[in-house]
Amino acid sequence: MASIGQAPELLIGHSLGGTAVLAAALEVESALAVATIATPADAEHVLHLVEKDLPEIESEGQAEVRFGGRPFNIKKEFVTDARTQSVRQNLHKLRRALLVMHSPVDELVSIDQAALIYSNALHPKSFISLDNANHLLTRDQDSDYVARMLAQWAS
Repeated sequence: MASIGQAPELLIGHSLGGTAVLAAALEVESALAVATIATPADAEHVLHLVEKDLPEIESEGQAEVRFGGRPFNIKKEFVTDARTQSVRQNLHKLRRALLVMHSPVDELVSIDQAALIYSNALHPKSFISLDNANHLLTRDQDSDYVARMLAQWAS
């Protein structure tokens, strides 16, 4: 993308995608800022959500699991990667503006995870509470609010 003048300057991720952009930001030199929404501080956090499926994943190499009522195919390689990588330990190296958005009533990822991200990152950093939003931001007013706040912050 950089070769055509469109290198990403803002990385945004929701849930595990937020954990991924926190990790990727260390490698994306053009990134000036990172925003996370309902994000675990480490990918390993997701494994507690699939505890009952771990034996099948380990023995069969994959399993279909449900997060927030949606099916996802989780492979053994993901489990291995989640156990061996710590995003939180590298947050002090981020050196980019950070926005953490999280709901205190998130039913899948505790707000404690947002606190870990925020407390381990250096400034500049901001936090926006998503009040009564659910993890998937399924209410229009919640997803619209997140979009407006992201646009304002990024500007």
